[in-house]
Amino acid sequence: MNASPLIHCHHLTKHYRKGKQQVTPLQALDLKVPRGEFLALMGPSGSGKTTLLNLIAGIDSPSEGELIIDGQDISQLSRGKLSRWRAQHVGYIFQLYHLIPVLSAYENVELPLLLDSFSGRERRERVELALRLVGLEDRMHHKPKELSGGQEQRVAIARALVADPPLLVADEPTGDLDRDAAASVLQLLQELSREHGKTIVMVTHDPKAAEAADRLLHLEKGKLLESEALPA
Repeated sequence: MNASPLIHCHHLTKHYRKGKQQVTPLQALDLKVPRGEFLALMGPSGSGKTTLLNLIAGIDSPSEGELIIDGQDISQLSRGKLSRWRAQHVGYIFQLYHLIPVLSAYENVELPLLLDSFSGRERRERVELALRLVGLEDRMHHKPKELSGGQEQRVAIARALVADPPLLVADEPTGDLDRDAAASVLQLLQELSREHGKTIVMVTHDPKAAEAADRLLHLEKGKLLESEALPA
């Protein structure tokens, strides 16, 4: 693992209004995530996990502080520039897959590339590589209803990978899977980190899922409580 940080949060704070109250899900949070690390985030509901994940993914913007990812302070980007940055640098993996039912696995994975200037050949090569990495090259023409839950999540991971972003963020990626499918998806995430150098930030409520990561962080009331290195 390269020790230089891909993610550097400095005094990261997020406020929003809820009625007449100001809510602060993150408070002056400092965090460094080295390139190639698989990081798990745990904490009770309302602890700030999803807020932090969405800030790191460029889906939301901080109220205060710096958020530097791959050398770019994304807290300073306009909404349009942030959207372009996100498409190139982040792959998002959701709990419920968010696949389009009428499209095949191949077509679901190809979707992010249609927003860029890739040729048809480049798109085909990238989609086939992504599906091969997740072990589904033989299922590329199947639609989601023809796949198991674990296979659907692998298609979602391939979609997150297809543009070759350095960062993958995963929100409860095993929360809708049975034990065997969850173990298979977590092993895949480990391989993507250790063998392909992807930096992964995963939110989970499951201590067993967190054990797959290199490091575990606990959040409570918007603050980091501890850092725990996990056994290899």
